Amino acid sequence: MININFLPYSVTYWNKKKITLYSQNLIKEEPLSIIVQGKPYAVVMRTPGDEIAHAAGFCLSEGIIENKSDISVLSFCGEETNAVTITLSEDRRLKIKHILDRQTYLSQTSCGICGKEIINDICQILSPFLINNKIIIEVALNCIEKLSDFQVLRKKTRASHAAAIFNNNGELLSIAEDVGRHNALDKVIGKLFLEQKIDSSSFIVLSSRISYELVQKAARAKIPFIIAVSRPTELAVKLACELNMTIACLSKDGGLYIFSGKDRLQITC
Repeated sequence: MININFLPYSVTYWNKKKITLYSQNLIKEEPLSIIVQGKPYAVVMRTPGDEIAHAAGFCLSEGIIENKSDISVLSFCGEETNAVTITLSEDRRLKIKHILDRQTYLSQTSCGICGKEIINDICQILSPFLINNKIIIEVALNCIEKLSDFQVLRKKTRASHAAAIFNNNGELLSIAEDVGRHNALDKVIGKLFLEQKIDSSSFIVLSSRISYELVQKAARAKIPFIIAVSRPTELAVKLACELNMTIACLSKDGGLYIFSGKDRLQITC
């Protein structure tokens, strides 16, 4: 089965001198539901392709299977390529009953999930942002260019992600590092939340790419703008557009690619 795992996307490109339109390929991000013994076990986000192998590798790493003979059936759910079902041999099923009884992962009541449904669900609990103030584009660019100055752990280990939150004037409000990009963002948001200073936040700077979960986390914290080192996924851009959020990333020459919400940025040139 052939999957198109990236799509061309028209973005706004600012090269520090002028604004132009530019085409970039965005990697696809879709949920894969893994169903074990007829029950939803896990939903993982992935780039489409190799779904059967993905499910097999996941089940092996989880201890659900040990050998290929542990599998009676491993297949798609009908025509649904976003869901894979696995049926175990009777011996294996009895041996790992304790694993199957665990409720460790996010489960869905149906297997027919897709990126569109995820966005619809999120938008039902989050309202689109208004543009109450603008951020000077040079300020945002300066913040991402100096992010490494605040990454103490990365300088020591070369193995951490960072998330930082700035106010409208480009002043650092909070910084966090972690081996996981999601963890770094949770930490930096949590710090300001506990200090009751989250309302002072204007934008988030990330050392990583932007996935849809990171857009959702920022939206929940009521921070409408993310700027990152790497490109967003296609699903992240779709969600940001629905919520009227701004997401941007660095270009190779030091400018910015703006994927959504460019009206939130004050561009002087």
